[in-house]
Amino acid sequence: MTRQLTLHFFRVWITVAATLIVTPTLAQVDENKTGAWYMYLWSLAEEGSNTGFQGDIQHRNWDLGGDLEQLLIRGGLTWKPRSERVQYTFGAAHISSEPFGPSGDATREKRLYQEAVIPQRVGQKLFLTHRFRFEQRWVDDQDFRTRLRYFFGLNLPLNQDTLGAGATYLAFYNELFVNLNQNIGDNRRVDHFDRNRLYLAFGYSLRDNLRIQLGYMHQQTDTIGKGQMQLSFVHSM
Repeated sequence: MTRQLTLHFFRVWITVAATLIVTPTLAQVDENKTGAWYMYLWSLAEEGSNTGFQGDIQHRNWDLGGDLEQLLIRGGLTWKPRSERVQYTFGAAHISSEPFGPSGDATREKRLYQEAVIPQRVGQKLFLTHRFRFEQRWVDDQDFRTRLRYFFGLNLPLNQDTLGAGATYLAFYNELFVNLNQNIGDNRRVDHFDRNRLYLAFGYSLRDNLRIQLGYMHQQTDTIGKGQMQLSFVHSM
């Protein structure tokens, strides 16, 4: 029953993501130019402890390099109840964003967030992740905003049953963002739909605690749809 529900949920998310991707949009951003995201994701927890730390650093470009879109630095305290599989995180982030093109005018954002991550294993080789995140956002020249995010991801090892050292694997995720506040100040409004991210990648486990992924993500916002190459390192210390 659990496997049937998971497969049904996966098909629903594929349908939603595909619908969002084909939605026509108009913007000054060059949607035909592929962007690039370079990411380092880390986590730290002592053996036998139910608390730890995690975070990520992301450098995002409108193109493959040079035209900065966003620099994100994020980190938080994690807590995992001993009797449950879920892990909770309470954290903060600082984000600096620049518009498309040669302009260097940056918009800065400070953010607090709370999240719950629920891992799930289906059969021998399918590793699923559900993540629910609530964000409180302070963006330059905007009123206080909040946002909900839901992330569904899976990793599928190709040459062994785990993601340990030497594993080659496929990685997929879809993440939906929903604005809870539509009024952002000075008679400006945003839609409840903020964005959707659909991602597919090939990964390799360099060590038991270090993986590298190279993939492609399509991000659909309420105004544009754009492709991004992604190179990421996932490090558990």
